[in-house]
Amino acid sequence: MTKFRFLLVPLLLAAVAALAAGCGGGSSSSANVPADAVATVGSDNIAKSDFNLVLAAAKGTATAKGQSFPKPGTAQYNTLRDQIVAWLVQQEELTQGAKKIGVSVGPKDVQARLKQLKQSYFGGSEKKWNAALKASGETLPQVELQVRAQVLGEKIYNKVTAGVTVTDAQVKAYYEKNKATYTTKPSRHVRHILVATKAKADQIETQLKHGASFAALAKKYSTDTASAKKGGDLGSITQGQTVPAFDKAAFSLKTDQISQPVHSPYGWHIIEPLGPITPAKVTPFKKVQTQIRGTLLQNKKTALMNAWSKKLKKQFTGKVHYQAGYKPAATTAAPPAATSSGTTGSTSTTP
Repeated sequence: MTKFRFLLVPLLLAAVAALAAGCGGGSSSSANVPADAVATVGSDNIAKSDFNLVLAAAKGTATAKGQSFPKPGTAQYNTLRDQIVAWLVQQEELTQGAKKIGVSVGPKDVQARLKQLKQSYFGGSEKKWNAALKASGETLPQVELQVRAQVLGEKIYNKVTAGVTVTDAQVKAYYEKNKATYTTKPSRHVRHILVATKAKADQIETQLKHGASFAALAKKYSTDTASAKKGGDLGSITQGQTVPAFDKAAFSLKTDQISQPVHSPYGWHIIEPLGPITPAKVTPFKKVQTQIRGTLLQNKKTALMNAWSKKLKKQFTGKVHYQAGYKPAATTAAPPAATSSGTTGSTSTTP
């Protein structure tokens, strides 16, 4: 059932991955953190029960996959603990930040997404869903937690980037500025024979001029074993693809003209173009304008998300406090290492 698995406690969508670096700040003080919480974010608490839920999910997934689970006190356990706490803090910061822009995720949102997952991966079959859930070692509350995080990420992304547009003029300007990117360089079909010394190359050149078979000599003498098997045939090469000396000869010789020995860092080459040069070709604007528009649109959205992330980071500076023994060594949220997969498959809708 690996195709149904996905990260048990993922970060948000890739589109809002920048938020991770901006969350999780705070102080080491635990004076104002309730005993039943692992941290406070602003005026809200992160309950130990939430931490235990994620920890249990990690253990269940590891067990289902036949993997050992780190014991408390080990470096591996401490790393996992830090990741879980940082992720929970991140989710709380995002929840509070989302509220300020009119975004929230309720039970109906989570259930609607679960229904979509069941339909997409199991044809709506509760029996198959429950079997996959059991096989993964997860419980429904654990899956609901991750689904909530994904839906929250999507809603934040859609809200922050709503109304972003790219004009036709911007698309055209990008094309003109980056036209080289959409230009295919000249190419040519060539073959060669590569040997270690000029003396050997001279001998081969002489034989070729007297009518010897290029392919036969390549198979017999060329040290480029890959092309030697094909009679020295390199197929079509792009101008600038090979070393300068080889490139110059390959694109200056006439078709079927045998070169004099050409020296390169690899040895001595006898080169023969097998066809004319295919000239450079520029991909028409009409064929790439949709692609360019998508790139520019994504760049604008990413910039907006980065700005929102920085603003969120400032809002919570000094406002996150951790219970003793729960402050992460690093406060950047990351997926718990022991939970590399789950049951329901990725649902990211990031452009």
